[in-house]
Formats: sequence, structure tokens, C-alpha cells
Amino acid sequence: MNLPSDPVVTVLLCAAAYLAGSVLFAMPVCRLWKLPDPRAQGSGNPGATNVYRTGGWKPALATLALDAAKGWLPVWLAHAAGLSVMVQAVVALFAVTGHMIPAFYRFKGGKGVATALGAGLALAPVTTLLLAVIWIAVMWRWRISALASLIAVISGPIISAFIEPETLPLFGLLALLIVVRHRNNLIRLAQGRETGL
Repeated sequence: MNLPSDPVVTVLLCAAAYLAGSVLFAMPVCRLWKLPDPRAQGSGNPGATNVYRTGGWKPALATLALDAAKGWLPVWLAHAAGLSVMVQAVVALFAVTGHMIPAFYRFKGGKGVATALGAGLALAPVTTLLLAVIWIAVMWRWRISALASLIAVISGPIISAFIEPETLPLFGLLALLIVVRHRNNLIRLAQGRETGL
């Protein structure tokens, strides 16, 4: 049962979530594997897909896991503190926003998909796992990460409305944020210029 939200704990967790989100793990992972800066390669996005393009699946998987973990942990802490689902959703949004507009990288970050995955697994695991299945299916069929991400996040509000309706506002806002972050990908998709893996 969720307890009344403590404003001090809420503010601290939101701040911690934003700072955690601001750590773009693609950079240290690429340094560890002696790979080029992912922001200067491929799509320029500091995420797992771009790391895969330059270094293969091992550093990409490490980037994905770490970016997801920084979304999962703050939300799990909010849940463990007994905070309401709404507050947990706000904490999740702060983590994703941190990845998109990171304090540590001049507010120039990534698309937020992996961080949203981690936050979603902590707050709405059934919905998030179904979205992951959709992502995998689209990726398997077309091999375009941006397309898979867009279809998955747009499906989020619809699926959550039926399965975990209390999280619908979160998935609606995540869909909006992530679609906006993919605006250049949408243009390339419309022009048939978006590259796959």
C-alpha cells in the first residue's frame, strides 16, 4: 500500500533521478572498450544502438544495461519508500529527462529509450515487457532501431490503459518526450533515409 508522499523524500529522489539520468554511460563504456566518442559517430546519439554500430554487441549491451539501471533504481527506491504511483512516475520522468538533458554534458543527451525501459520495469513491469516484445518484433522485421523505439513508445499509453491504467500518464508523457527526441529520425524515416544496424 502506498503511503502519503513525503515532500522532502520526493524532492531528493527526483533530484537523484535527474543526476543519475545525467550520467551518459555510453561515454565511459566507449572509453573502457577504447571506442570513439559515440556522439561523433553514426547518428551522434549517446546510446546503445550507436555504441553497437562502432563496437559491437558487448559494449552496446553494457550501455543498455547501465542506462536502464539508472532509470530503474530511483523508481525502485521511490517504491521502497512507500511513495505513491504518481510520485514514482514523476521520479521516472526526472530520470529520463536527465538522460535527454544531462547536467554533466552541457544538456545535450540521448533519446531516453533505455532509461525509460528501466524506469518502466520498476513501475509497470507487465506493460514494459510487452513494449520490449514489440520493440524486438519491429527490430527483427525492419532492423531500424528508431522505428522500433517509436512504435514501442507510441504503443505504451494504449497498452498501459488496459493493463496498468494507473501508469497511463507516465507512458503518455514518455511517448511524447521520446517522439519529440526522435524528430530527426522521423524526418529520415519519411524520406527513406533512416539507417538500420
